[in-house]
Amino acid sequence: MSIILGIDPGVATVGFGVIDARGSSNRMLSCGAITTPAHTALSLRLAQIYNDMLELIDTFKPEAISIEELFFNTNITTGIAVAHGRGVIILAGQERGVPMFEYTPLQVKQAITGYGRADKRQMMEMVRRLLNLKAAAKPDDASDALALAICHARFSGSLLNMTGGSDVCSTI
Repeated sequence: MSIILGIDPGVATVGFGVIDARGSSNRMLSCGAITTPAHTALSLRLAQIYNDMLELIDTFKPEAISIEELFFNTNITTGIAVAHGRGVIILAGQERGVPMFEYTPLQVKQAITGYGRADKRQMMEMVRRLLNLKAAAKPDDASDALALAICHARFSGSLLNMTGGSDVCSTI
């Protein structure tokens, strides 16, 4: 049994997904979102994310945390806010001694659908199928976090990783 906590970072909403990975079989244990109130000081929002992350880690005792790597597209301001959120998430994992693994959106899509350009609907449907859920996880951030956890489960059990591969999700 390997408990993996997937995290879709942010400041307003942090998606989380917890899976139990056993070989090629994955089972969802929990998913949801940490939300922080708008129009609240950034420092208070970050403190809430940090404290909620510690609570998630203490509750589920994951063996690994899988987090989305930052991807700056057009809105650098949003990217900077997400970077603040990622920082406290990484700090919480470090504080509890949980190894942290980072994956790009392309790597996660490749691991989940086999296609690095899959759209959100395709990703949510594949996560639903892979975890044998009746409906797609909500909110979307939780589904994204579950995809990150599954990506890590697939990579960590791959022959590439067991033979000394790199520390990122393989897109081969």
